[in-house]
Amino acid sequence: MNLKVTIIQSELHWENTDENLAMFTDKINAIIEQTDVIVLPEMFTTGFSMDSVKLAEKMDGKTVTWMKQQAAKKNAVITGSLIIEEEGNYYNRLIWVQPDEAIFTYNKRHLFRMAEEEKHFTAGEDRLIVEWKGWKICPLICYDLRFPVWSRNREFNVQSSKFKDDRFCPTPNTQRSDPSFDCLIYVANWPEARKEPWSKLLEARAIENQVYVVGVNRVGFDGKEISYSGNSVIVDPKGNVISNVPPKLNEIATIDLNKSDLEDFREKFPVGFDADDFEVFI
Repeated sequence: MNLKVTIIQSELHWENTDENLAMFTDKINAIIEQTDVIVLPEMFTTGFSMDSVKLAEKMDGKTVTWMKQQAAKKNAVITGSLIIEEEGNYYNRLIWVQPDEAIFTYNKRHLFRMAEEEKHFTAGEDRLIVEWKGWKICPLICYDLRFPVWSRNREFNVQSSKFKDDRFCPTPNTQRSDPSFDCLIYVANWPEARKEPWSKLLEARAIENQVYVVGVNRVGFDGKEISYSGNSVIVDPKGNVISNVPPKLNEIATIDLNKSDLEDFREKFPVGFDADDFEVFI
């Protein structure tokens, strides 16, 4: 079954949740064709602000409520990240809301120390893999893109008996054939100054994991006058860009991801059988 994914590349109103929700309501209303997943940028209600105490919401707050309403209205998943407070901790949390009101969350693992994000937020500990419309999807956030181990399709076809170092091969002579996920999603506030790594790393994550990769970035300037050019793309498992929107523009694009093409490619070119097995210790 194919999966229709809609990416929304947009400017953000700095630290203004109400304006951002009104803006994204209009943008979502403008999506005419039926879609399965609608992807918004990182911190889509505030921009990439470190004022976590002032801007944080609860899981029963206005934005999650809004996401439920939009998901039901469009009969599609709505996903993006925002600032959430929980038990005294502040998270850059990706929220995945389905039209049946099921909610899944992922707290950003890699906090961007160059902006001192680690001083204002708590890092996540677990990845999220959701199943939707016959697809397994792993949504991640911005800086996570630079860390291939965290993004790794760990349940690749693995045949590990030739490795002797049990740090990387804790279960020798085993073989697995069911990849963890079929699609990676990265939501971002990735500055224009580093647009080349953004584009190259999205393609690399697609190639090494044999998955589709969806990268959704913002445009415009934030409250610190940092420029964002967007460069949002969808990349196929061979590393080909199958959708992109013009840089620096507010744009919406909907693309079909083809599951048969993905499975055929994995079957004909099963690199996973030669992948290193390993465990991640946190």
